[in-house]
Amino acid sequence: MSAPETVEIKLDFDTPQFLHELFANDPKHLSYLEAGIGVKAVTRDGWVLLSGEAEAVRRARAVFTDLENARRKGGRIDARDFRLAVDVAARAGAVGLNDLADVKLVGSRGRKPVFPKTPSQLDYVRAIETHDVVFGLGPAGTGKTYLAMAMGLTLLKRRVMQRIVLTRPAVEAGEALGFLPGDLREKVAPYLRPLYDAIHDMLDPEEGQRYLEEGTIEIAPLAFMRGRTLARSFVILDEAQNTTREQMFMALTRLGDESKMVVTGDGSQVDLKPGVRSGLAEAEHALQGVEGIAFQRFSQADIIRHPVVGRIVEAYERYRA
Repeated sequence: MSAPETVEIKLDFDTPQFLHELFANDPKHLSYLEAGIGVKAVTRDGWVLLSGEAEAVRRARAVFTDLENARRKGGRIDARDFRLAVDVAARAGAVGLNDLADVKLVGSRGRKPVFPKTPSQLDYVRAIETHDVVFGLGPAGTGKTYLAMAMGLTLLKRRVMQRIVLTRPAVEAGEALGFLPGDLREKVAPYLRPLYDAIHDMLDPEEGQRYLEEGTIEIAPLAFMRGRTLARSFVILDEAQNTTREQMFMALTRLGDESKMVVTGDGSQVDLKPGVRSGLAEAEHALQGVEGIAFQRFSQADIIRHPVVGRIVEAYERYRA
């Protein structure tokens, strides 16, 4: 049997700088393409030469087409983006980097827009757009809270929502919350730090502070939500694995007209006292198949923090299994 025919194609780009941006300005990343697709990639000046079996070269070309389209839409290609484009082409996936770049969320002047970074994150954003209540479930670093905040700010700026309500169970504080110094926002700030960080990352300081001061963005401990009805509000319940069954039911029944809620949590990081069942665990079972409610589950592959975070999560999963 004769060996498969080797073909090669040369791809030319506008400038060497533009080409280098497609592989995160580090030619070493091309070795990931070579190993994942099965081609040889040589680059110089503003071109890249791909050689190998015809199907492998076709897929490698698709990688650069995907990256180029995403870059021209304003996305910045980092190492993870490049690897994602290669992985999608290697398994002939339906969602590429270009599809992710189509979804551009909030970005103040001088701040870069927020894009979903993985197919699961894209599904999450689409679920929030089309459902009243969405549960984002999975390990730390998968963008559950960050993307929920980006969606809330996007809908706020489009005037679809009138306010954003951020809440989280202050498990460690318990009954002592009222004795902490400062006003309500200062008391719960330590427990809502990830949400504050997201606000400051997406909005310029003056805009973020104005939203907080006028109540357009409201920070409230979960215990203070009882008895309220939230209309035209985008509600984010963070760290929901630390809600009790009663707290979760109470939170879910606060929604009023034209509101949405995103519930985020990681069932592997429950801080409740022994014997207290997580409200998130109950909700996962009780609400399956309910109209208007969606569950988006993230995995280790969706972790977008430092690469070592993914390896830590994977190692713990193996150990605990």
